[in-house]
Amino acid sequence: MLTKNDIGPQAYRDAMSHFAGHVHVVTTDGPAGKRGATVIAACSVSDTPPTILVCLNRENPKNEPFVKNGRFALNTLASHQEALSVGFSGMTGLPVEERFALGEWDVISTGAPTLKGALAVFDCELIDTKDLATHRVLFGKVTGLRIGDNLRPLIYHARGYHVLDSGAAAFTEKE
Repeated sequence: MLTKNDIGPQAYRDAMSHFAGHVHVVTTDGPAGKRGATVIAACSVSDTPPTILVCLNRENPKNEPFVKNGRFALNTLASHQEALSVGFSGMTGLPVEERFALGEWDVISTGAPTLKGALAVFDCELIDTKDLATHRVLFGKVTGLRIGDNLRPLIYHARGYHVLDSGAAAFTEKE
């Protein structure tokens, strides 16, 4: 028999730790300043027009430039880019310029920093936002795209980094 129970934040986070996600760094630059953050909550919305969504903690005032600049880039990370992910995660306390010094960047169409060597880069104009609970969902129309080398993706699962083993279609521990 299924029962309904109160679901607290820690229990929810524990359950979500079993959800494997591709690791990305979302970036912006413009009049409101330069910012980058590691995210897992990002996905495709539509291919006509090409549209993606990214979820950011709206309780962190440092994330305001994403909305105020009206543009962002979603940079999809490869397995060898774990240090970049950690640097942009906020856990290290690195200032913005030191975070960006961890990678090589250029711009495609909007002026948002795009990571050279990423598996894929989606350069977006912000077309809508939706605030829900602790997060803000950014909807971006993809105006620039770069497809990188077909390398193994960086995956986050069970509170750690992993690599998708393409031969066996299984996760392996990150060495």
